[in-house]
Amino acid sequence: MAVTDPGTAPSGLALALRDCAVMTRRGLLRMGRVPDELAYNLVQPIIFVLLFSYVFAGAIPLPGGGPFREYVVVGVFAHTLAFMGVGTGTGLAVDMSRGLIDRFRALPMSHVAVLIGRANAELVRALLVTGVLAVVGLLVGWRAHNGVLSTLAGIGVLLLFAYAMTWVGITIGLSVRSPEVAGTAGLLWVLPLGFVSNGFVPIQAMPDWLQVVAAWNPVTAVVTAARTLFGNPLGVTAPDRLPLEYPIAAAAIWCLVLIAVFIPLALRAFRRSARRG
Repeated sequence: MAVTDPGTAPSGLALALRDCAVMTRRGLLRMGRVPDELAYNLVQPIIFVLLFSYVFAGAIPLPGGGPFREYVVVGVFAHTLAFMGVGTGTGLAVDMSRGLIDRFRALPMSHVAVLIGRANAELVRALLVTGVLAVVGLLVGWRAHNGVLSTLAGIGVLLLFAYAMTWVGITIGLSVRSPEVAGTAGLLWVLPLGFVSNGFVPIQAMPDWLQVVAAWNPVTAVVTAARTLFGNPLGVTAPDRLPLEYPIAAAAIWCLVLIAVFIPLALRAFRRSARRG
């Protein structure tokens, strides 16, 4: 019988990374086998781009001037990526209700890979959706003016935000008992987060107390950072609050804090769901 050389046996980290790669591949294959889910992720933001670009463009003046379409398209980017986190949580809750997650737990694999693989696959989905939205935005008049590197940095900020929102969604999906509750719970935080921001309207049009909330909203930081990097209108005459003065740093800090908080919470919820089941 052949004896495995301990020196050549894969380490625990190598096995965990392999399991993560396998689960990421599974998530990508599932994306191709359920095309209607991806289509929904694309159709809704396209409608948002067209709606805000052609219906509300003349009704919402921008402080500081600039084309409203360039302003609003970036808001649609961030709003869409936040909504995708809700879909991630709902999909995970569906898998749990069908017993799929329990089957993964029974396999000789890293349990962390179940969550990391899903998050990685969702990041690829976010990249695809962002690419399609960018094409639609170009068709309605959106442009990036600051060169290739700055544009790539803006896309990177949006994708980092998408990854953070994915872990929020995973945590919610693991913490509830049904897909219906997961969807409702996701909307309860996404809707205020998305609309109490500068994603669609300048925050200067809001009441004074709500302007403070909107300025410190992570969506506002991400949207302002992306607009700064793309060279789009910011919708402010003079930034008077810290996150608006340093939007790129604020966006990075918000995203990293959300990731640092919600990955441990997701792992804890994963362990608790095993005991609950």
